[in-house]
Amino acid sequence: MKSPEKHMKRIALNECTFYVSQKVYEPAEDTFLLAENLSVGENDVVLDVGTGCGILGIFATKNAKKVVATDINPHAVNCTKINAGQNGVLAKMDIRLGNLFEPINKAERFDVIVFNAPYLPTNEGEKKSWIGRAWAGGQNGRDIIERFVSEAPNYLKRRGRVFLVQSSLSDIGRTVRQFKERGLKATIIAEKKFPFETIVVIKAVFH
Repeated sequence: MKSPEKHMKRIALNECTFYVSQKVYEPAEDTFLLAENLSVGENDVVLDVGTGCGILGIFATKNAKKVVATDINPHAVNCTKINAGQNGVLAKMDIRLGNLFEPINKAERFDVIVFNAPYLPTNEGEKKSWIGRAWAGGQNGRDIIERFVSEAPNYLKRRGRVFLVQSSLSDIGRTVRQFKERGLKATIIAEKKFPFETIVVIKAVFH
């Protein structure tokens, strides 16, 4: 089992302990909102896209049969392996390096796909750092969201569910419409208001 590195920040949450590198997105209000509203059934197979420090995937293992976690950031993959080991769930997790669905086999299907997407409108310079890529959504905040919505249904089982976090700054209504165009019924199941934006959790179900 990998041990935490000295420079990592330690976070305790819901009887779990997480270590976060400076080059990995630290769990924040959007993460917690998604965690509170993520429903995983017994024996579900879960895909945690952009896993970061692994917090959502690790919480999902409480019920899931298996969790596949992916991230484009090698530091995030390392963090997730450490945290899965520290929390005793490494045997239930398959942690892979890669962008969005690139590490996923074309034949793999999931009951649940969860994604805390990079959703903030940003300039291209934000994507130059690993930590910047965790929130940089391009000029209108939708670069990664639109790729995700387009590809996610290809990896869902029938009646599979997607849980996606995004901001009112990146056109929530457009995301709901795009899910519908891909054959999923999408609804907003939770929201949290801030002075300059509202963060929402969108649940989309594949019928």
